[in-house]
Amino acid sequence: MTTPEWLKVAAERSAQDPASLGYVFEQYRKHEGKSAEDLAAMLGCSLKVLDELSLCRRPVQERFAEHLRMIENRFAVDPRRLAAVLRRVEVLDILPADEEGGSAVRDDTYLLAARDHSSDDETNS
Repeated sequence: MTTPEWLKVAAERSAQDPASLGYVFEQYRKHEGKSAEDLAAMLGCSLKVLDELSLCRRPVQERFAEHLRMIENRFAVDPRRLAAVLRRVEVLDILPADEEGGSAVRDDTYLLAARDHSSDDETNS
């Protein structure tokens, strides 16, 4: 079954609304250099389902897990992978933009550091 033209147009328009999954998918694809086909495969759905998902609102933080389960039940997508996409875009949304509108921080410049905090650290202060 082919995707109706109205659904494609609506999904494209949803990319302009930061409250929609369409926006999340557009930002993720733009930053990661992925096609719609790549994203659909990653989430385990068809392009038609990806367009339908694009029309949905983003899960709210207070009910994030519940909303992911609702999306999983309705659209049969991988909730962990969808959560990873959502979290990635949340981070990108707060990073400063460069001149082209992308993230000013490149992937190879991300530095993530973790430090184990032990009772020894507290006594040496």
